[in-house]
Amino acid sequence: MTLTTPDDFGLRWRQPPNFPLEVPFDYMFQPAIDVLDHVRRDEEVRFTILGDDDWQVRMDRTAGFRTAPIEEIVTWPFRLVHFNLSRFYDDLLNGFQEEVMIPWRAHLSGQGFTWQRLAPILFLSTKGAASTYHNDNSHGLVWQVHGTKTFHSYLDPDQHLSAEAAVLGETTGEDPPTHDPAGRQSVTMHPGDQLWSHALTPHWVTTESALAMSVTLSHGGLCRQGHFAERELALRTYWDKYPDEAWTHDLRNVRY
Repeated sequence: MTLTTPDDFGLRWRQPPNFPLEVPFDYMFQPAIDVLDHVRRDEEVRFTILGDDDWQVRMDRTAGFRTAPIEEIVTWPFRLVHFNLSRFYDDLLNGFQEEVMIPWRAHLSGQGFTWQRLAPILFLSTKGAASTYHNDNSHGLVWQVHGTKTFHSYLDPDQHLSAEAAVLGETTGEDPPTHDPAGRQSVTMHPGDQLWSHALTPHWVTTESALAMSVTLSHGGLCRQGHFAERELALRTYWDKYPDEAWTHDLRNVRY
């Protein structure tokens, strides 16, 4: 398992900004529309119907999301996330564990990394949809599979949100706050592109194509040779003070 810059990764993973990388996973996903049709029916899927239509239209679409014709669904503005992809390892994602998760874990372990959680997350959305403005407690290896998205963050997150404020979740909102575009890092991702997203850094994602699908490998408690990422030290300090809160909100943004 090789990275484009294997020597740099051991240093760059510890502090922002985000950076592109290339991990040659040998895995072929099913078409995005088929993935959508499968996961939309699962009881653990989360989705939000978006758009400027009136409240009743959004409510009707929400009620019909699992059963309406898939050709109709993809014309609606929505964002969808599924946090428990192991549910699909025997069918929709057959081979994903063996061809993606095990090789990546082995690579990290060989580089001296340990972690408390490493799991994939699926994202699907349609043109014009955007995620919330938020930060994660985990590092993410973002892998664009189908369509085009733009991943927005900041060149210097400390100027916009301290790590301590990120730990308390002060960043979460539907839209990003007003900011100087010169300080923004916006990376447009096409199929096959990958990006390392640092823990506890505010970000948001916009969909540029008719349908887009990405998978993020989420790394919780990532540590290399006894060292955590610099911003994650604020999270460790907080949990030392409040051990009963450790991991109670897991690694996911519940308002996606």
